[in-house]
Amino acid sequence: MAELTTTGPLMLSKRRRIAVLTSGGDAPGMNGVVRAVIRMSIHCGCEAYAVHEGYEGLVQGGDLIKRMHWEDVRGWLSRGGTLIGSARSMSFLTREGRLQAARNLVIRGIDALVVCGGDGSLTGADIFRGEWAALLKELVLMGALTAEQAKPYGCLNIVGIVGSIDNDMSTTDATVGCYSSLHRICEAVDEVFDTAASHQRGFVIEVMGRHCGWLALMSAISTGADWLFIPERPPRDGWEDDMCDIITQ
Repeated sequence: MAELTTTGPLMLSKRRRIAVLTSGGDAPGMNGVVRAVIRMSIHCGCEAYAVHEGYEGLVQGGDLIKRMHWEDVRGWLSRGGTLIGSARSMSFLTREGRLQAARNLVIRGIDALVVCGGDGSLTGADIFRGEWAALLKELVLMGALTAEQAKPYGCLNIVGIVGSIDNDMSTTDATVGCYSSLHRICEAVDEVFDTAASHQRGFVIEVMGRHCGWLALMSAISTGADWLFIPERPPRDGWEDDMCDIITQ
């Protein structure tokens, strides 16, 4: 992309540099998210970076923050897991770790960050955003950055994408990975049903979701389950007798 100039003093336009990372448990579709961020960034004239191993890659820097090009993400859509890795970062939970992460972004000229992860990952992103100005000020006072280095990066733009099979984010139709997880649950229940029918036995199937019952509800509807437990609607008193009646029918 050609650099632009203005009349009068020479001014160089700065390409925006956008980094993407995946954090927390992997969810189907994360590679599609990374691919989309990288290719759309390049399409819009920005430089794209991938942060490997989640927040730990931000803290460690070095080769874990890698410049990405269009062809680097070819074939990623159909791949499972997350090809740029995800790791639990104890160091990012500390202020010292976040200071190092901020420095690594500034020295690479990255001023925008896309985080794909669950509740903990996006909470960490919000904390990082809230502390950003104070982190830069502290880095300058420590001598880790000069005032000139820090000045262009007074604001860090962060986008959070919910990568969660639980579909536990309100005001959105679906979180990344929830439909793939539902599909797998239905496949597993269909296979278990054959054994249950063969032996005239009842089976209890527990699915993921934590405090959100979407996976359990949708899989129960899809597979024709006889009973459903979800945290949003705890069973009423006497449910044990009702369940026994249904099972014996």
